[in-house]
Amino acid sequence: MKKGLILEGGAMRGMFTCGVIDVFMENGINFDGAAGISAGATFGCNLKSHQIGRAIRYNKKYSRDWRYCSLRSLIKTGDLYGAEFCYHTMPEKLDPFDRETFEKDPLEFYIGATDVETGEVRFHKCTDGGDEDIEWMRASASMPVVSSIVSVDGYKMLDGGIVCSVPYEYMEQHGYDRNVIILTRQKGYRKKKSPIVPLVKLVLRKYPAMGKAMAVRHIGYNNQMEDIDRKEALGEVLVIRPPEDPGIGRTEKDPEELERVYQMGRSEALRRLPDVKEFLGC
Repeated sequence: MKKGLILEGGAMRGMFTCGVIDVFMENGINFDGAAGISAGATFGCNLKSHQIGRAIRYNKKYSRDWRYCSLRSLIKTGDLYGAEFCYHTMPEKLDPFDRETFEKDPLEFYIGATDVETGEVRFHKCTDGGDEDIEWMRASASMPVVSSIVSVDGYKMLDGGIVCSVPYEYMEQHGYDRNVIILTRQKGYRKKKSPIVPLVKLVLRKYPAMGKAMAVRHIGYNNQMEDIDRKEALGEVLVIRPPEDPGIGRTEKDPEELERVYQMGRSEALRRLPDVKEFLGC
């Protein structure tokens, strides 16, 4: 039995995920591997570095700092979420990311990002939390139109959630057969076609595959949700999701709102803890 943890993205809805994984760490819930997309990657990495509370702490502290996320950052740097601040200044100096622990921990940690030239998802196995891994995290969380394309390992990449919001199939293909899935939307949620598809096609006109991927993103997402619901009903996966609409914006800056959704994640994780332990055979 290989135990996997799958982390959906969702920008600041990811505070829910942070609450869940903090409870897991506090209660010794371990996995053989994990896969994260977008916020699931950038926040989920703290599971492998064993840094309880880090993600909610730095988000609350720097959410209103223009260098972290702002229109000013987008105008000055080309990224709504400032690349230099988010992926260097903050994790290297202000709230250090424990790369040493990350490297030593045996958890296999995978990140997915979208190849803008093919419109397909590519995955990367993180090893040491170094510059290459960090660039993959940045690529996975780089939303189209408001982020620069990230060049890493010879690929040009953007947000992994465009084509693979929940990477459970990737984990299954790699032998993970006991999977816990953390979603950031309430049960029954389904996407509608994105209204920014024409803008994506215009801004990324050099990469037509991206426009095509965005145009059908909602279909892929909804198909994944149907499949996850089916697997959950059969007991093949265990799903932890918000009990209600998190009601938080993708770029939420209010520390109280971030804390509210984080606590929602903690509460739901604590409520489901006996189920998780039974499912994983802890």
